[in-house]
Amino acid sequence: MKNQTIEWVLAGRRQRRRRWILVTCLLAAVACFLCCAMLLLGSTVYPVQDVIRALAGEHLQGVSFAVNTIRLPRMLAGLLAGFAFGLAGYVFQTMLRNPLANPNVIGITSGTGAAAVFCTIVLHASGAVVSAASVIAGLATVLIIYILSRGKSFAVGRLILVGIGIQAMLDAVISYLLLISAQQDIPAALRWLAGSLNGSQMHELAPLAIATLVFTPIAIVLGKHLQLLELGEQTASSLGVDTNKTRIALIASSVCMIAIATAATGPIAFVSFLAGPIAKRLAGVGFSNIVPSGLVGVNLVLAADLIGQFAFEYRFPVGVITGLLGAPYLIFLLIRMNRKGEL
Repeated sequence: MKNQTIEWVLAGRRQRRRRWILVTCLLAAVACFLCCAMLLLGSTVYPVQDVIRALAGEHLQGVSFAVNTIRLPRMLAGLLAGFAFGLAGYVFQTMLRNPLANPNVIGITSGTGAAAVFCTIVLHASGAVVSAASVIAGLATVLIIYILSRGKSFAVGRLILVGIGIQAMLDAVISYLLLISAQQDIPAALRWLAGSLNGSQMHELAPLAIATLVFTPIAIVLGKHLQLLELGEQTASSLGVDTNKTRIALIASSVCMIAIATAATGPIAFVSFLAGPIAKRLAGVGFSNIVPSGLVGVNLVLAADLIGQFAFEYRFPVGVITGLLGAPYLIFLLIRMNRKGEL
């Protein structure tokens, strides 16, 4: 009987692993398809062979400029930022055991956004300065939220409420910066605040690419500890996890990624909020969904950008489309949590 039970457990684990691998491969395939669509589609649809030749460095009149200067940076910005937003959202939601505990809702994105707007409008800085300021502001926002939400014991609900208050305050700061800014700076700032891939340039994506390559392996390595943290502080500690060091490493990695992504593309709404639950529903439980969540984030951003470009009479920034997708889910989640008494 004992051996039969062990076989059942192992069979269930193998089935979950096969599902995880299948879903991850399918998400990666969809991401590759959307990347190709981003390169092929535009005001002019170029043949596949011409796009490949342009990417290989061959100069083709019209094609090389459109593909290498406009479409490729736009696609890479969506790819990298989507992965960063999806990964960071999953880490926060899993670590704090609450679907509302993501960077969009608890104010981290607003903190990085306020720093980026200040550097862009007031200091007229760009590139590495904006990225550095965004990371510092994101980490400072996390620290402030943690300090203000501390009581006799740690409570996720208190942290979320404090984060929402901090977000409202930082949004007010952003509004004030827009009011005092020069009139010619306002349209670009508003497009950036909506979350947009327009105007992405290759040299501006270097910090985001480096952050993704550096911090993604850290998050993957700590993924097994993240699953234990989801069981609770005491359970994770009893299983040998250094909860403080693990939480600090995960928060620092996630904040750095999402801060640099926000500096590059603006705060693309609800991607970090939606990616984790979608990945968990598709890939199931039992294995870390860090990579699937990042891939879901990529697919959400790229698909939303294509919809915003071609599905309507007017072109909309990617953040408008993701906002339309995420807002109804947020309302549904709040209603469900209220019925369960979790609010």
